Amino acid sequence: MIYVKSKQRVADHGEVFTPEWVVEAMLDLVKGETERIDSRFLEPACGSGNFLMQILRRKLAAVELKYGKGDFERRYYALLALMCIYGIELLTDNIAECRANMLDILTEYLNLNESDELYQAASYVLSQNLIHGDALKMRTHDNQAITFAEWGYLGKGKFQRRDFRFDTLTLSSTFSAEDSLFSNLGKHEIFTPAKTYTPMTMKELAANALCITPEEAI
Repeated sequence: MIYVKSKQRVADHGEVFTPEWVVEAMLDLVKGETERIDSRFLEPACGSGNFLMQILRRKLAAVELKYGKGDFERRYYALLALMCIYGIELLTDNIAECRANMLDILTEYLNLNESDELYQAASYVLSQNLIHGDALKMRTHDNQAITFAEWGYLGKGKFQRRDFRFDTLTLSSTFSAEDSLFSNLGKHEIFTPAKTYTPMTMKELAANALCITPEEAI
């Protein structure tokens, strides 16, 4: 594995890729969460996906263990596993590689082809979950506020989506502090979604893939 693409990128962006054995050791520290299908992970400097790929593999292993005998549930819960993984990456080539790597893992696990609705739905999810932007500034590459989609599986082939702004989510620790002015408030009173969607089928998610802009497809 190549840990450095160029000395210039290291100098400009501090870009160094984490070795696989380090990734595995760090994920083992939260092993239970990495093996829970609906646990959510965010990598704010995801590169080409070293951490996120291993998280997805662990989640898919959990899907196989619990739902491997039934193709319907196996497919839907595999997509849910993907839906619960998020990343932000500053560099254009890295975010494109990350999305492609994640899609390859799901494709191989479910033996998908590009015409499969699940393949197209996964492509759309990755365009929403893996953001081309700056985590420190909390802005996308085109200077929009970073917004993440919270996905939930409702059963019977339908998914729920709610969007939350990243800068709002990061205030959670501040609001929950004991001496905070807002410590007596429930999270539902502070964190309201920027947008809530009607439940969507996989076919509807796949149709959204056709509307992905060139910037989202990066």
